[in-house]
Order: sequence, then C-alpha cells, then structure tokens
Amino acid sequence: MSTVGIIGGGAFGTAMASVVRRSGHDVRLWAREPAVVAQINAEHVNRTFLHGVALDPGIRASADLAEVVNAADFVLIAVPAQHLRGVAGALRPALAKGTPVVTCSKGIERGSCALMPEVLADALPDAVIAVLSGPSFAREIATDLPCGVVLACADWSVAEALARDISNPHFCVHLSDDVMGAAVGGVMKNVVAIASGIAHGRKLGENARATIITLGLAEASRLGVAKGAHAATFLGLAGAGDLMLTANSLQSRNTSLGVALGEGRALADILGERRVVTEGVASVEAVAALARALHVEMPVTEALDGVLNHGMDLEAAMAQFTARLPALCRVGRPGAA
Repeated sequence: MSTVGIIGGGAFGTAMASVVRRSGHDVRLWAREPAVVAQINAEHVNRTFLHGVALDPGIRASADLAEVVNAADFVLIAVPAQHLRGVAGALRPALAKGTPVVTCSKGIERGSCALMPEVLADALPDAVIAVLSGPSFAREIATDLPCGVVLACADWSVAEALARDISNPHFCVHLSDDVMGAAVGGVMKNVVAIASGIAHGRKLGENARATIITLGLAEASRLGVAKGAHAATFLGLAGAGDLMLTANSLQSRNTSLGVALGEGRALADILGERRVVTEGVASVEAVAALARALHVEMPVTEALDGVLNHGMDLEAAMAQFTARLPALCRVGRPGAA
C-alpha cells in the first residue's frame, strides 16, 4: 500500500482519489474549499463538484497542503492550469526530494506559454515529473466505468511504478516517455472542442465538425512536434483518444461552451453561469502565442483566438477559416516536393 496525495478537490481530483483508493492505497485529498473537505470527511461525498457519487470512507480530505503531501509516495495534481504554479510552489516545502508528481491538469500557462510539466519542473525542481492524460470524464472514472489513460514520464522505471500503483481492472494505464506529447494533447483537445461546439451551435452539420476535429488533431501534432514530442503520440489515447471524447460530447465543458457561442451567446455570460473552470478558454490565447513563436500554422486555434480574445466577429472568423480550407485539406502526391 502506498500513501498518495491528491491535490485538487474538484471533479477530476475527487475522481482520481476514488481510482487510487480503489487500487488499494491510503489516499489524502487537498481541497481549497472548507465545504468540500467537510463533505468528504463527514458524508463521503463531494456535492459541490461531483454530485451524486459516493466516495470510499477511506478517502481523507484536508485543507492543509503539508498534511496531504507529507510522506506521500507520489502526488497527483488536478488543479486549474492557471493555478498550478501557485499551488505547486505552496506545497514545495513539504515535498520530499525525488517524489514523483503527476499532473492531471490539461492546460497551458498564460503569459509564459509553459505547458503543465514545464510549470511543475520550474516550481518543483527536486520532483520527478509525470503527466496523466487521455479520455477520462471524471464522473465515469469515479463510478468505476472502464477507462484507458496514458502515464508519461521521462524516467521509465518511475512510469512503471506509478502505473502499477494507479492501475486497477477498470482503469488501464498505458506507459509513455513522451511527456511533452501527452501535455500538448491535453491542451489541444480542449481548444478543438470549443471549435467543434461552435460548429454544432451554428448547425453546420457533422461533416463540418469532423473536418474541424481532424484539422485540430493535425494542429496538435504540429505543435507537439515543434515542442519535441513524437508525432505517433497524437494517434493514441493522449491525442486522438482524448480529442474524440472531448470534442464529440456535450458533457464536455469546452464543447458545451462552444455550442453556446455558436448559438450567439456572449462569452462573459456563459462563463458567469459556470462554477467550474473551462480550461480551453484560458488556453486558446497562450496556444496561439506559442504557435506564433514556434512558427507553427494553426488556423483553427487562430480563428478561436480572434473570437475569444481579439473581438473578432464569429461570422468573420468562420469566413476567414473557410477560405483557408482548400489549402488546409490539400494532400500532395507521394514524392511531390
């Protein structure tokens, strides 16, 4: 039995606490909200973020970061991307040197354009950094429905040990050493899901959605390769798998936000109604900036950035994007220059 610290009392952090507890470990969960801590400890539920799911009584919650990570064999972090650096810095004094820290957050930091493992490497230089990604809706894994994910770590022996500890019969962990590929896939699935939702909201049809999702996957691969990732990663669970789930389901916060935008609602109004974070909104600007810095062509992301962050009219952005489709979809002859 390992001692595992879970940082983040939202839906995914709580779901991962259930997964790891089901795998037979001592689980401590940190939550920022006192109400969440109280609900988990007294009633074994998290009504705030994962309503209707019963939690194992062995999951213990605390608002004290040091208490959660002290003597932990490994730590999973599932906090909103824009808060990752601050939370990681706060837990650093209590974290033993060499402790594996796995980011479950899927995003990119505004301003620095740093991906989640880059943020952790900067904030926790003495930790061993890994990424957990793949198609994994929180409610489904919390209720023990089958799921496959990717655990990426540059240290293969650490990856193997983590996979053994986290895996259980319904939570299959596949190993990878492509940390950057897993991180980019996790960012881009949220970005592309917003675009897919817009197409749904505008009633453009399933053909258009499939085209956008496919072009978005190509963008993810180009950006990943430019960051040193393996192109093959984007054909697996951390790439196409996660994208297929998120961009095709109205359960996705990012897809549903895109639908509302496509129906003509204002972004501020949509976000004002939501308690939970929609990661793709914060990611679009930083992904677009990173693409420009790396000279990577990303028209789906560029169009979204124009709409979300630069006041571009949705119709104008769609017209601009549509005009580029023939070039984007062109397939050259084998061996052609």
